[in-house]
Parts: sequence; C-alpha cells; structure tokens
Amino acid sequence: MGFTSKIKTIEWTDNISRMIDQTILPHEFKTVDIKTCEEMFNAIKNMIVRGAPAIGIAGAHGISLAALELAKITSNKDEFIQLLKNKAEYLKSARPTAVNLMWAIDKQIEIAESTNSNIQTIVELIVKNGKKMELEDIEINKKLGDYGAEIIPKSATILTHCNAGALATVGYGTALGVIRSAYAKDHSIKVFADETRPRQQGARLTTFELTADGIDTTLITDGMCSYFMKKGMIDVVVVGADRIAANGDTANKIGTYTVAIAAKYHNVPFYIAAPLSTIDTNIKSGDEIIIEERDHNEVTTINGERVCADNVNIINPGFDVTPNELISGIITEAGILKPPYNVSIKNAFSTK
Repeated sequence: MGFTSKIKTIEWTDNISRMIDQTILPHEFKTVDIKTCEEMFNAIKNMIVRGAPAIGIAGAHGISLAALELAKITSNKDEFIQLLKNKAEYLKSARPTAVNLMWAIDKQIEIAESTNSNIQTIVELIVKNGKKMELEDIEINKKLGDYGAEIIPKSATILTHCNAGALATVGYGTALGVIRSAYAKDHSIKVFADETRPRQQGARLTTFELTADGIDTTLITDGMCSYFMKKGMIDVVVVGADRIAANGDTANKIGTYTVAIAAKYHNVPFYIAAPLSTIDTNIKSGDEIIIEERDHNEVTTINGERVCADNVNIINPGFDVTPNELISGIITEAGILKPPYNVSIKNAFSTK
C-alpha cells in the first residue's frame, strides 16, 4: 500500500482536529489544525475536508470543539446543551447534501442530551465518541471493500467518478476501498478515473491515491466514459455516495447520473459503495435530497483564469441523483444490497 496506509485524512489529537488540506493536492501535501467550531465550518464549506464519510467525522470533531469552547463560557447545563445544538445546526449548514454530516453531528448531540451528568463529563464523552467514530470509519471501509471485491471480475477495468478514497474518508476509502481490496487479490486490475469537473477531484485526488498505491490508473475526461464503454474497455463502475434514499436513489458528485445512464445502455454493472451511515431512511426517494449549489467561480475559472464570457449564465449543482433502477447494487459494510432497495435497505438496518 502507498501513503494511504500511513496517513489519516482526519485525526483528533490534543483537542484539535488535524486534517489533510485537500484544496492544494496533488501539488502540495500538508495538514492543517482546526481548533474551533467556526474553523471546522469553514474547512467543511471550503472543501479542505471533503467526501461524505470524512465530512461526517469532521462534523463529529466540530461538535467536540464546540463542546470544549462552550464549557468555558457557561456552567449551566441546559444553556450548554442549547448552545451546543445551535452549533450543531450551524455545522450542518456547511454542506447540506452529505447526510453523514448530519448523522455524525446528531450522534454527538444524542450523547449530550442523554447523559445525566455535569458539563465536564458530557464534554469528555463527546470527545471520546468523536474519536471512536473516527477509528470505526476505517474498519467499516475495509469491510465494505472486501464485500465489494467479490463483484470485481479478474483483470477487470473499473471506472470510478470523483474521489471516494482514503481522502474522502478517515482512511482506505469506499469506492476506492473496493478497488484496493480487489487489487490485493488481483494485481492485474486497472482503473479509469473520471477527471470530475468542476473541482477535478478525480484528476487531483483519485489519481494521486491510486498511483501512490501502484494501481494501474488512466485519467479520462468526464465526457469519455460512453466511448470507452462502447469499445468494451470498462467492465464495471464503482462510485461513492453522499446520500442514499430509502428506495436506493443515490446522490453523488455531479456527473454520476450521466455515467450511470451510459453504463445501463452498454450493460456495464454500476455499483454504489457507501457505509450504512450514508443511507437516509427518513427520505423516501431522491426527490427529497437537497442539492448543494456551489460557487460559480468553480465553473468559470481554471487556475485563476476565467475561461468563459463575462456575461454568461452559470449553474453549478454539486451533486446529481442517480435513480435506483440504474444501480446494480449498493456495497456496504453489511454486504451488497440488491433491488428492491426499499426491502434490502430495511433489512440491512434491522440486522445492524
């Protein structure tokens, strides 16, 4: 394994959250220390940390930071919990699509509300739980990866979109976790990575991770997938997810839906790889998923230079939703969920 086995994307240490700055990869590799809840909001919003599972852990750490801050300004337990809940809603607003953020924050708030103890003990329990969730993430991804490796044919070429790797999680990855587990058994597998406009996560991050691990990786532009599928050069698609509805509809980085349509037309299996925490059973379908609209400069500007007319209109959704009928299976730490997803998802949570 390469750098991913040695370096964690995000880690709680000495009451700070230390994370890899993903905005400057692959040109520079450095970590930043997040010391306040406000700094965490900005880190999530500005994509210093990104990827649904990693964002979730960042949210958990953000509540830990908020708890440490609030314990210094109030000794009233009720006031402390209310202020903490306010911070929770603030952090959730940083990235509205990724449900892992809401899930992890809510887990932290549950501890605060259910603990019949003093503020200091609540803070200690929140910090401890945030660290526990961080450590569990890697084990979840390894389980998920091993399940996913079962559906990868020998010597397969796998297409992935965006970055669902170690950098999108605490470590190992979801879609790239599947690839890593498959590669451990079969060094002949290859990967095609979509560049992923407009922020180039596939080009900047996925190729960085996979080449570091010695996995044969080819970078293609987002519009090329149909061409290579028609030529029979792609055997399976594995992508991550930011939110999955109870019926299996899946939100992922913009462009994923296009890949899924192309895969369906060319009879290429299309899989989602995501932990159960990415499944939002409170929503019935993808129609209920909030799609984040991001800064228009992401589309108009490349390397600091504007590449389009000044008066052109811009729309920049960060995600799209792939309908469940285009999805061959959802790879989770509980196994591979198959259609009908409203049944398999329900069963996965009932046996969890």
